[in-house]
Amino acid sequence: MTTSVVILDYGLGNIRSAQRAVARTGADVTISVDHDAAVAADGLVVPGVGAFAACMDGLLQVGGDKIIAARVAAGRPVLGICVGAQILFTEGVEHGHRVAGCARWPGTVEELHAVRLPHMGWNTVDAPAGSTLFAGLGTERFYFVHSYGIREQAAPALDGATVTWAEHGGDRFVAGIEQGVLSATQFHPEKSGTAGARLLANWVDTL
Repeated sequence: MTTSVVILDYGLGNIRSAQRAVARTGADVTISVDHDAAVAADGLVVPGVGAFAACMDGLLQVGGDKIIAARVAAGRPVLGICVGAQILFTEGVEHGHRVAGCARWPGTVEELHAVRLPHMGWNTVDAPAGSTLFAGLGTERFYFVHSYGIREQAAPALDGATVTWAEHGGDRFVAGIEQGVLSATQFHPEKSGTAGARLLANWVDTL
């Protein structure tokens, strides 16, 4: 039976490229905002680009926070990408404006302390042993485009989570995180070539 994946369409995210990338794993991928379809699918991808506040506003308008909560309660996997990963944390702060996130993980998304922003382009990550997302991946590079993230210097204790880090301008930040049915990447796996394809395949294999 084919694995079903829904790309959550809440108006912010590279949904078409995400759909194509996940479909290449062999999964049956649809783009939808329908609550029942999004909850029932084997996997849900939450993309996101732009500002934290705008993404949260779009998510709330379509009940995306309730969809994520329902999936977690039912033990159904969720993968957040870029700002779709950031909104899974407690809050985001941009230009002094604090916005509540979905609070699935503790932590404040804030501007990176690097001279050159945004952090845009290819970068390596430091994945721990035991990571499911990064299984079979070593020194490969992934594609990032962001100015905000969960900084290591300000990160809370992410107890029970498998955290992958990356560094830009001397500032380390969360590049990936996995805990139970929740997974997320700060980079764009759908834009990360063969390494991103392998990561998506690893995730789909868990569904």
